[in-house]
Amino acid sequence: MRYRGTMILLLVMQFAFGQAGKNKAQLAYIEKYHRIAIEEMKKFGIPASITLAQGLLESAAGLSYLAQEGNNHFGIKCHRDWNGKRLYRDDDEKNECFRGYNSASESFRDHSEFLKYRSRYAFLFEESPTDYKAWANGLKKAGYATDRRYPKRLIELIERYELHRYDLEGYEVEIKAYTEKEPDIPPAEILESYQINVSKNYVKFVVAKKGDTFSSIAKQIEVSEKRLLKYNELERVPELKGGERLYIQPKRRKAHRDFKTYTVQEGDSMYAIAQKFAIKLKYLYKRNKEIATGREPEAGEVLELR
Repeated sequence: MRYRGTMILLLVMQFAFGQAGKNKAQLAYIEKYHRIAIEEMKKFGIPASITLAQGLLESAAGLSYLAQEGNNHFGIKCHRDWNGKRLYRDDDEKNECFRGYNSASESFRDHSEFLKYRSRYAFLFEESPTDYKAWANGLKKAGYATDRRYPKRLIELIERYELHRYDLEGYEVEIKAYTEKEPDIPPAEILESYQINVSKNYVKFVVAKKGDTFSSIAKQIEVSEKRLLKYNELERVPELKGGERLYIQPKRRKAHRDFKTYTVQEGDSMYAIAQKFAIKLKYLYKRNKEIATGREPEAGEVLELR
């Protein structure tokens, strides 16, 4: 994926400014594009820190040939489905085809869609959008770059410039982030309309109100009933009483790092616990192998959430 010339230019820049220091070109790039990265995160769920670090690395802070001549900030090659502008440069092979864009923002959007809609990157979206290390390693695992040090390079950039601060900002600008000690469901009556919230595990959800139907919620938030069922691991359309939390994006494989275990309370079910902590039910069972699939836990049992 990555254009080799950008790596050479980036190494020269690092040598000139010092490996541990911050250089003006990289700072300027972050200042110029961090808002776009945040918007892409809110729309697609890709950490803003990862997008910025990839842009810095792949485009040599916007100074590479591909970035200058074709607004290509992520080294994305043409592939068979590309019908836009083309640029040709030597990379892994001679005269390879790279995508060209009319603007940098088009490149950022294509990068988001490239990751979101290709099956080999699907597993990344089960990771927390604030876990930049998991995303960095996942990109290498999925084959985004051939450089074995690719995750380390991304992480170094993120930590040098504290890019992870934009990951939280991406959820705090327009979305209410719950930071309570335990992710309890907020009372439905305080919500006058469908407000998009985000759980402490960084999964977006809405709360059903009394009188709501599953189909009315799906229609208003513009998510198909089939997809809403899938996100909430439901086999059939439920009858809502009000107060139910309905996720509008996939839940995670594990709970937020603040919740390592959970002591089962009277009346708890595995499904209710999975919903409470925004974990996929199959992974909750997987982490607690002593509970056979289908069996409900007893009050007092301690479940592993991570």
